[in-house]
Amino acid sequence: MTGSPSTRHRPTRRLPGTADEHAHAWSPAEARSRFRAGLSGPTAGWAPGHTQANLISVPADWAYDMLLFCQRNPKACPVLDVTDAGSPATVLAEGADLRTDLPRYRVWEHGELVEEPTDVVAHWRKDLVSFLIGCSFTFEGALVGAGVPMRHIEQGRNVSMYVTNRQCRPAGRLRGPMVVSMRPVPPEHLPAAIRETSLLPAVHGSPVYCGDPGALGIEDLGRPDFGDPVDMEPDDIPVFWACGVTPQAAVMASRPPFAITHAPGQMFLTDARDEQYRVA
Repeated sequence: MTGSPSTRHRPTRRLPGTADEHAHAWSPAEARSRFRAGLSGPTAGWAPGHTQANLISVPADWAYDMLLFCQRNPKACPVLDVTDAGSPATVLAEGADLRTDLPRYRVWEHGELVEEPTDVVAHWRKDLVSFLIGCSFTFEGALVGAGVPMRHIEQGRNVSMYVTNRQCRPAGRLRGPMVVSMRPVPPEHLPAAIRETSLLPAVHGSPVYCGDPGALGIEDLGRPDFGDPVDMEPDDIPVFWACGVTPQAAVMASRPPFAITHAPGQMFLTDARDEQYRVA
């Protein structure tokens, strides 16, 4: 399945002025300060060892529906924090501001994408409740440590993300399909990829599927709905993990009057350490 032209995420390659070859060495606080100053770009590989998070902010009268949606679909929407209404602060990063400290945002009105700014101060509302949801970029450090190649990082690209034919369990007014991220994995590394990610359920955990993308309703791996196409080696197996962009698919399907999200692949870098979410 593919997104419509109005909602398909534009490729976010590392263009001059939008990323930095030294980003992997920055602390989360240093990265957030640079985002606050206008830097943007995919955050895969940034601030290694620190947890990354997806963001979705909805009006308070939709917050229970979103909380229930996440509770009913924990593989795609593992909640790390929920803010008080109107608060741009989170316990995951002391002093951070959710309105300014992500690389890029998406602003939605009635399910339509209306803007992709680098801060949302002008769009912020006193009734917004923000959900920070685990991100699969967090487990990439464990994968690299186990010898699993990360093709999208090697190629300087955003991870590929696809809308699937698997419907999430609806909650109140929210419904929509699961979104997955895909990483090509050589066959000899597949057991390690499954093992390492299964130990981090708070950031999506083990894959939801390995192999033929058609089983998920994905017609063409070269045309992701979000992120960038990633080149595969001849023997690579496409491996799919549930993705925290799923709430954005629910926004498109359910059309709440207003929402703010991160731009896919451009995450909130928290101060939390990856090992805090490792179960063994």
